[in-house]
Amino acid sequence: MSNSILHKSETRGRANHGWLDARHSFSFAGYYNPERMHFGVLRVLNDDIVAPAMGFGTHPHDNMEIITIPLRGALRHRDSMGNEAVIQQNEVQVMSAGTGIQHSEFNANRDKDINLLQIWLFPKFRNVKPRYAQHTFLPEDRVNQLQVVVAPLGSEEEKGDAVGIHQDAWFSLGTLKQGFEEAYNVKKAGNGVYVFVIEGSATVDGQPLSKRDALGVWDTDSVHIKADSDAEILIMDIPMSLG
Repeated sequence: MSNSILHKSETRGRANHGWLDARHSFSFAGYYNPERMHFGVLRVLNDDIVAPAMGFGTHPHDNMEIITIPLRGALRHRDSMGNEAVIQQNEVQVMSAGTGIQHSEFNANRDKDINLLQIWLFPKFRNVKPRYAQHTFLPEDRVNQLQVVVAPLGSEEEKGDAVGIHQDAWFSLGTLKQGFEEAYNVKKAGNGVYVFVIEGSATVDGQPLSKRDALGVWDTDSVHIKADSDAEILIMDIPMSLG
């Protein structure tokens, strides 16, 4: 029998610094909730709005898989590996922090804010060589279907279009029309699924979800998804064991 946990949008932590308005699905920085530390290897899911030309100065990371998904706007990135890039809507960026990196992130626009998801996963292997990847995904390829955008390094999906990470995790985006429904099959035994509704509303395994709600489900082979309105969703298929 499957287990699940519901995270309503309004139960997330919030930190409004003026230039940054952040919602935290899990404990992060000044937000601490002992019942919201992680979901399996999913450690951080931040929903950030960054003011024009503002951002995060150079700061370090290590032993974390970091995925950035701009929902609107563009993010300027620079890191200690020598990468300089702008990540746009319909692109996904990943960094394997491994033995350690430093990077900065700023809103690339001076006249409008940016909304992005930043997601951290505990890695499968510690102290790997840091790496960076970025890829553009066509939005028409996820209309009424699930578009795999993140996958394990060496997997068939990563050999295709998906950006690779050091973890047995798959991220899929879907732009679903009202009435669309499908069973999502968990990709690896022992994984759970965390479904995050970016826009619109959907029902997942009988649980109605609205914008920015999430449902985590584990001990199951599949979850049933139905779009109650036109909806955008992110499905994170991730190991539940930290070891």
